[in-house]
Amino acid sequence: MKRILTLCLGIVSSSAFAGVTPWLDFTLENGHVKVPTTVSGIPSKAILDTGAQMNGINPRFINKNELDLDKGGKTRVRGVYGVEDKATYNNVPINLFGMETTINDAVEINLGHHENSLLFGAGFFRQFVMQLDYPNQKMRLITHDALDLSKMKNIKMEKQKGSGMPIVEVELSEGKSIWLILDTGNNGGMVVNRNVARKMGWIENIDRESQISRGATTSAVTETFRIPWLKFGPFEMENVQVSIPDEGETANLRSQFATTNTRIKGRNVEGLIGYDVLKHFLITIDYRRGNAHIGLPEES
Repeated sequence: MKRILTLCLGIVSSSAFAGVTPWLDFTLENGHVKVPTTVSGIPSKAILDTGAQMNGINPRFINKNELDLDKGGKTRVRGVYGVEDKATYNNVPINLFGMETTINDAVEINLGHHENSLLFGAGFFRQFVMQLDYPNQKMRLITHDALDLSKMKNIKMEKQKGSGMPIVEVELSEGKSIWLILDTGNNGGMVVNRNVARKMGWIENIDRESQISRGATTSAVTETFRIPWLKFGPFEMENVQVSIPDEGETANLRSQFATTNTRIKGRNVEGLIGYDVLKHFLITIDYRRGNAHIGLPEES
């Protein structure tokens, strides 16, 4: 992704404001943040996913357009509902934000309709501070030297030990908080394990509906419901969507990393938080340093 960095800094340097791009439009489709791109000269859409550790390419896009791309080796992908070995591709020619570049190690991931070509994950987000204005569907990129988000952060956020994923603390009731991955690729609300729902009394006291949920690798049956309250940063929210794996289903939601050669363990991460919460806010996230600010955008 080094050339992606060069690409984006080229945009930043041309901005009227040093270190900050102009506001760029994105679209929200089924809760996913998408930006226009071309791959091998073919117009398509790329998904921006803070919850992905890799960059991905859609096999449906490849097959539809009969692309002959350079294949790399296999890599193991751990999705929410399963683990699979996937093919990778190198030297994929793209045009993003008006600049030509190539990407390597793009993992074959099902991204739905063939117009969705790419998924950009951690390697993309680490390069700069990003602002996502969900209500107005606009975004901009800021260089790290132009904004010290640690002085403005208003939510407890860290980089998860081991994975480097952005994790935030969310309050579910008075005195009860959990750590969740901040996941723009999750088009639902919160996704947590059944034991979290059981401890909170949601299983016994809230009506639930079953549905099929799709992860990066496989799908699973989940139960979906809405909880009366949670606190996200400085904001209290009501009627928030929650999904849990159905009885007997497994999910890769709970993880705890320990630092090598020490007894210091990372936060106990118990799920994901996504679109149904993020859609109300202007999110500013420094993926590299583990800081975030949650705000209300101005009306466009």
